[in-house]
Amino acid sequence: MPRAITRLRAAVAGLGLSAVLVTGLTASAAAEDAHDAPLASPIYGVTLPQGYRSWELIAPAQEAAPLDELRVTLGNPTAIEAYREGKLPFPDGTVLVKLAWKHVPSPEFGPASIPGAATTVQVMVKDAKRYAATGGWGFGRFVNGKPVDRAQHETCFACHQGLVKDHDYVFTRYAS
Repeated sequence: MPRAITRLRAAVAGLGLSAVLVTGLTASAAAEDAHDAPLASPIYGVTLPQGYRSWELIAPAQEAAPLDELRVTLGNPTAIEAYREGKLPFPDGTVLVKLAWKHVPSPEFGPASIPGAATTVQVMVKDAKRYAATGGWGFGRFVNGKPVDRAQHETCFACHQGLVKDHDYVFTRYAS
């Protein structure tokens, strides 16, 4: 049961309010929870994982033109363990998050590139049963915290399947 509804029911029960009032307040709380719910990617239903910015680094990457991006891939504890132990296929529960920024020249050190404007956050979630049709992976691509359109999500698996099928559909290698 959503948090707001549970809190609301406990509060109104203590006040002895009528069932009609409780039902109206419960509907209002459900709408509040729906508003607070994370946005999910079309097709796969993947959301941005809570706390992903504090996950461990798997590897950085620099993408050439036309993307011209700096990227880092982070992994949840399941992903980090699989990488360290060289497990393929990745176990269910593996979550990978790729952060991307346009790269710009460093104002302090000319030969260096630094992150500029953020471009996307991409998520891969391993669940062999739920995502059986896509190699066991669900995909999410987000711009400014919101999932991109269905058409962009339709390209995810095809790209991974065509280029990294033999590495459990994952591009990123561990930078130990």
